[in-house]
Amino acid sequence: MTIKKAMTIAGSDSGGGAGIQADLKTFQELGVFGTSSITAVTAQNTLGVHGVYPMSVDAVEKQIDAVASDIGLDALKTGMLFSTEIIEAVAAKIREHGFKNVIVDPVMIAKGGAPLLQEEAMEALKTKLLPLALVVTPNIPEAEAISGMSIQSVEDKKEAAKAIASLGVKHVLIKGGHDEGEITYDLLYDGESFHTFSGKRINTKDTHGTGCTFSAAMTAAIAKGASVRTAAETAKQFIQAAIEDGIHIGSGHGPTNHWAYRQRGGC
Repeated sequence: MTIKKAMTIAGSDSGGGAGIQADLKTFQELGVFGTSSITAVTAQNTLGVHGVYPMSVDAVEKQIDAVASDIGLDALKTGMLFSTEIIEAVAAKIREHGFKNVIVDPVMIAKGGAPLLQEEAMEALKTKLLPLALVVTPNIPEAEAISGMSIQSVEDKKEAAKAIASLGVKHVLIKGGHDEGEITYDLLYDGESFHTFSGKRINTKDTHGTGCTFSAAMTAAIAKGASVRTAAETAKQFIQAAIEDGIHIGSGHGPTNHWAYRQRGGC
C-alpha cells in the first residue's frame, strides 16, 4: 500500500476549527498522511482571534525543507501566509523543491473579521505564489480582492475567475458560501470552461474553518491522484457533510464536523 502525503503551510488555530488543525484533520479523514509548516500561531476560539504571532521566515523554510528532504509530499496547500516575506519564501521553496500539486487558499480575513493577510502582501500573493498554483480557492470577498472587481452575479463570478486565471494559476475555484439564496454555487474555471457545484445552504453559525477544510479536502484528493474537478466534487461533499452534521462547540462561530463525511460512508 502506497501512503499518499500532503503538506499544509498555514497558521495554527488554537481553537482547532481552522488552519493547520482543520487541514490535518481533513487529510486524516481522507486517508492521507499530513505534514505541516506553521506560518503563524494564533490565539483563537469561536469568538474570534485574540492574537497573531508570526513565525520567522527561517522557521517556515526549515519546516518545509525538513519534510521535503525526508518524507516528501504528493500535494500541498497554503493557507494563512500573513506577510510578503513569508509568501516570497514559500514560493521560493515550491520552486526549489519542484512541488507541482499546489493548492492556494488565499486566507485574508478570519470569520470574526480579524485580518490574516497584511495589505501589502496581496501583490506578492498575485505575482509570486499564484503562478505556481494548480488551484486557487477564494471565497467571493477574496476573489473580489484578487481580481479587483465586484461580484454580484454569476457572470461577475465568471469574469473574476478569468481575471484571476490570467495571473498564471491553472484552475480557479470561487466558493459560493457568500451567495444569496437557499442554494450556493461553487464555480470552477480551468482556463477554458466552467463547471458549477451546488449545495443547499445550511442555517447555522457553525462555519468556522470551512474554507480551510474545503481546500484541504481538495488537496487530499489530488494527492491521491484525483483530477481537479473530481477533487472539487469530493471537497464539496466533505464540507457539506461537515456543516450539515454540526457539533455545536463554543459560543460563537463554531467549527464544522470533520468526521461527518467518513461517518456517511465517504473515504
